[in-house]
Amino acid sequence: MTLRDEAAKIADEIAELRHAIHREPEIGLHLPKTQAKVLDALAGLPVEIGTGTGLSSVTAVLRGGRPGPVVLLRGDMDALPVAEQTGLPWQSRVPGAMHACGHDLHTAMLAGAARLLAAMRAELPGTVVFMFQPGEEGWAGARQMIGEGALEAAGQRPAAAYALHVTTQKRCGLFSTRPGPMLAAADKIIVTVRGRGGHASQPHRSADPIPAACEMVTALQTLVTRTFDVFDPVVVTVGSFHAGTTDNVIPDEARFLATARSFSPESRDRLARLVPRLVADIAAAHGLAAEADYETGYPVTVNDAAEAAFATETAAAAFGADRAETAAFPLAGAEDFSFVLERVPGAFVMLGACPPGRDPEQAPSNHSALAVFDDAVLGDGAALYAELALRRLARG
Repeated sequence: MTLRDEAAKIADEIAELRHAIHREPEIGLHLPKTQAKVLDALAGLPVEIGTGTGLSSVTAVLRGGRPGPVVLLRGDMDALPVAEQTGLPWQSRVPGAMHACGHDLHTAMLAGAARLLAAMRAELPGTVVFMFQPGEEGWAGARQMIGEGALEAAGQRPAAAYALHVTTQKRCGLFSTRPGPMLAAADKIIVTVRGRGGHASQPHRSADPIPAACEMVTALQTLVTRTFDVFDPVVVTVGSFHAGTTDNVIPDEARFLATARSFSPESRDRLARLVPRLVADIAAAHGLAAEADYETGYPVTVNDAAEAAFATETAAAAFGADRAETAAFPLAGAEDFSFVLERVPGAFVMLGACPPGRDPEQAPSNHSALAVFDDAVLGDGAALYAELALRRLARG
């Protein structure tokens, strides 16, 4: 009997847990209801439980019957401030909150993996740490869990760490990873342009911040295409722009927010230097003042080459070669599992969860109010978590 077979036996229970978490999504670092569900799911298993102090984390340590290394498996638990519109039977009951990124699946799959590995505890040549993490969506929960000792929970630093993440943008059941950069660094740019307000019919008597701010938005795109190597790309997207109150008043200031994505420390550092300078120079050319705050967020998620290859080999061995791919390119999304991979070699693996009958190219993406993930991946996700731990421990 394979782990995949054993996972199929408990797939319905994994789905029940996923649906329970989905109905009551929680945002940020404090997820007491989700934490309680995880603790209930782990109850009775031969694991050492630890909970966070500054966040609602759960760390479970499963010590095998034989000596060996430590492997860490991560599953994130938090939801997003999105009003769900899927109409699913287990749709969110919390107004303005939704598991739109699939973290409810990750949590349920990791709990399933704990059950699978606990059942074979005597055979495990080492220790598995199950890291149930809040606050991935912008709260740096992984960094906080590390600060509270998650990587030392077993008494020694893990030899390897793995995380799974579902996506609607790949066919159901396809595991995908790659060596090196897997996901981008994500930083935030906050720009405030200060002018001098006045009557819109007499702009020459004012100092209008809006044209300067608009010029900055377009100049940022020129900065991207004319300053950065196309083979070490960056992405800058302005997602919020606010100025003024009505049509006939020139405002005192304009403000916009942007996200900056990069795939190398060098490009990230250059963005942090060049963006504020560009903003200041354009403001000065208009006779205005401006501030550009460049806030660093998550670093690049970098897979260890050997661990990424191992993850691909494990998925292919457990599910067939057609279920495992080496991605040609990284994704411009970001992940705080990057903080774990800065300290422990490991791999971040995507798992296609596009529902049947839908085209992954057209399906509502992660973070959409219409995002739907196929429960069919739950058993296989739990099985891959368990396979990665078991096979990596066996390697020593």
